[in-house]
Amino acid sequence: MSLIALIILAFGMSMDAFSVAIAKGTAARGMTLTKAVKHGLVFGVVEAIAPVIGWLMGKVAHQWMESVDHWIGFVLLMILGIRCIYEAIWGDDDDDASDTRTGVWLFITAIATSIDAMVVGVSLAFLEVNIITAALMIGLATTIMATTGLYLERRLGERFGKGAMIAGGVVLMVIGSSILYNHLTA
Repeated sequence: MSLIALIILAFGMSMDAFSVAIAKGTAARGMTLTKAVKHGLVFGVVEAIAPVIGWLMGKVAHQWMESVDHWIGFVLLMILGIRCIYEAIWGDDDDDASDTRTGVWLFITAIATSIDAMVVGVSLAFLEVNIITAALMIGLATTIMATTGLYLERRLGERFGKGAMIAGGVVLMVIGSSILYNHLTA
């Protein structure tokens, strides 16, 4: 996977955290830049760990699935892309301001938005990818996007929250299609 593809993947993976950060940032009163960076780092660290876990699981299973690995990556990324788009259009928009004041909300939300990164990690196990580089890029992109979403929520919330999640879903679907195309035409 090329560096450009990794960067696109990293920012595609960060769109769900960006969308959640915008939605939750709206409910959090007095979001300072320092607080947004701290919360963004939690999202980024969790999002960086998740693909490594998925990659390890994929490496263990790789010996049994080598002939269908490209199909697995394609299907998983398509499902994740469709899920992102579905959640953006029909997802629950309820915000609870009291939840945003606790570290528990932050950690649970970071884990919830990183499940797709774990699945992508499984897909990356079947490709020639340096998982440390990929995980760091995903974590950095998520930190940047979550911090931006939390800090600028009042300006971005209604305009870009759902659009960012839809864009992230489309990016995941394009990457999945690219993986399948590259393996079938190689």
